[in-house]
Amino acid sequence: MVKEVIGTGDTPELALLDAKNQLGLSETDEVDFEVIQMPEKKVLGLFGGKQAKVKITIKGSPADVAEEFLKNVIAAMGLTELTVNVEKTDTSATFDIEGEEVGFIIGRRGETLDSLQYLTSLVANHVDNSYFKITVNTGNYREKREKTLEILGRKLAYKAVKTGKKTSLEPMNPFERRIIHTSVQKVKGATSWSEGENMSRHVVIGPDPKERRNRGYSGRRGSQRNNPRPAANPDRKPIDESNGAGLYGRID
Repeated sequence: MVKEVIGTGDTPELALLDAKNQLGLSETDEVDFEVIQMPEKKVLGLFGGKQAKVKITIKGSPADVAEEFLKNVIAAMGLTELTVNVEKTDTSATFDIEGEEVGFIIGRRGETLDSLQYLTSLVANHVDNSYFKITVNTGNYREKREKTLEILGRKLAYKAVKTGKKTSLEPMNPFERRIIHTSVQKVKGATSWSEGENMSRHVVIGPDPKERRNRGYSGRRGSQRNNPRPAANPDRKPIDESNGAGLYGRID
């Protein structure tokens, strides 16, 4: 977002002050400006004459641009009762949406919330072409979702070890797939991988072939009767499909 304001006055100094006043800035605020017209006196004090013109150009920060975009989208959705709280740093911004209509913002399994975050990230990262992390949340929804996925991944990992069968999950974004992978990799005897392309990419959880060979696992339920529940294995490294950059990874 680039904002330009043109101020006028009898002198360039007065024109600059007029432009600052239009932007709500004080006289001492430092800004980048350009004198686009010098003052000209009237001929014989009666004809012609021009005032000075000064243009101030302000380039919004990624956080400011993201905030304006997100609020405009929410307004366009007709959700006028929602409020957006912002926490900003030099490299990131977190937007927490509050109100009775947040269900419309979350959507099915958080799909609307994810889409808002993705689009807001696109807008913010095109301001100065450097990576700026954007998080869009409502209450502690993302924290609850992460906990749910951790429990799901662990549960299906134990199931894979017990039954010797694999399970395919619903399509997820890279960040959520990483949560599942992390949870599964902590269960000895289970493994996970991703299949599919683009929006259809999903996690598959199954028994670890290496563990099956080592234990002589036959895949029958009876072979597990005398075996204890598989132990946690925190030393295994999870698959990282998000490149460490949060939801959807870096936005270019």
